[in-house]
Amino acid sequence: MSDTNLSIASEVEAAVAAGSPDKCLETMRRVTALFSASAGNLNDEQIGLFGEVLDRLINTIELRSLAEMAARIALAELSAQLAPVARAPASVVRRLARHDEISVAGPLLTESARLNAEDLVEIANTKSEAHLLAISGRWWLKEVVTDALLVRRYPSVSRRLVRNPGARISPAGFAIVLSQAESDPELAVETGIRLDLPADLRRQLLRHATDAVRTRLLSRAPSHLFEEIRNAIAAAAESVGRKMSKAHDFAAAKRLIERLLRERRLNEEALRDFARQRKYEETVTAVAELSGSTVEIIRPLMQSVRSDGILVPCKVADLGWDTVAAILDCRFSTGATSPDELAKLKGEFAALKAEDAQRLLRLWTIRSPVQPSRPH
Repeated sequence: MSDTNLSIASEVEAAVAAGSPDKCLETMRRVTALFSASAGNLNDEQIGLFGEVLDRLINTIELRSLAEMAARIALAELSAQLAPVARAPASVVRRLARHDEISVAGPLLTESARLNAEDLVEIANTKSEAHLLAISGRWWLKEVVTDALLVRRYPSVSRRLVRNPGARISPAGFAIVLSQAESDPELAVETGIRLDLPADLRRQLLRHATDAVRTRLLSRAPSHLFEEIRNAIAAAAESVGRKMSKAHDFAAAKRLIERLLRERRLNEEALRDFARQRKYEETVTAVAELSGSTVEIIRPLMQSVRSDGILVPCKVADLGWDTVAAILDCRFSTGATSPDELAKLKGEFAALKAEDAQRLLRLWTIRSPVQPSRPH
């Protein structure tokens, strides 16, 4: 060991023995500066010794001055200095990367090559959104890591991952992103132009996308994706058009609802069963009857690209949320409702007042060009 190293070692022992936080902070800065200056010439044993020294100093600092701003600043400085060093002491890097304070953990999570996939997955499973955001900005990420990040379902993390060309995303990861993209136009656009998005998932995204999102996707599509995206948009529009214009025979459904009504078996439970079995005609007719409306009023609400309209007759019928969610899932024109959109609709349904819903439904009925009789 050189005279300089002996001097540093003695200084560390003195700082730890004295138990002075300020002395430990000063010594840690000196040790870090020495390591940074000589890291390229050190062997594994010497790097390990530096790691042991830094661990001792960190232990003393956290034990005796954990709540002090100076300690957090010093640890953040240490992280920033170690982050770009390819052979930084692994034990110190892993320790600081798990720190609850993002200013300490962030630089290492974003840059340090000492963190492996197992480290990143563990941190993704247990730490805060800010920690996950830092990981999402790394220049290269394996699918196992992005899966762990995406399963936490932070929209900010999904956006950063999708914008990161070095982040590999699995089909399962993309499925999560697509569910979020249904209520996040910016995420939908960024996802749609990913080169590694499987073609079937790109078609799925475009089926659920608004016209505005489709237009933006075309305007930003790389040249080699332009034709694929344009063809997928055309196919999605044609598919929705076929569904919207499909002739549905409501006669049998109306007879069934009339019979259930006579037998006093038409209730919320029956409606929920129809919706869960995706019996479209029976669901529409039952909603119309229970809300005092007509099939001609309810059917357009079930076909609309917007999901909030059908909440109105559901509120008039005094339905519970489980039944409403099943009805939303039965709407064939828009596909499955994403978890984020479902949560938003649940809040809107809870906030909707019964008297306002009744007023709206009466208004729609008056304005309807068709005024048929009720199902019974």
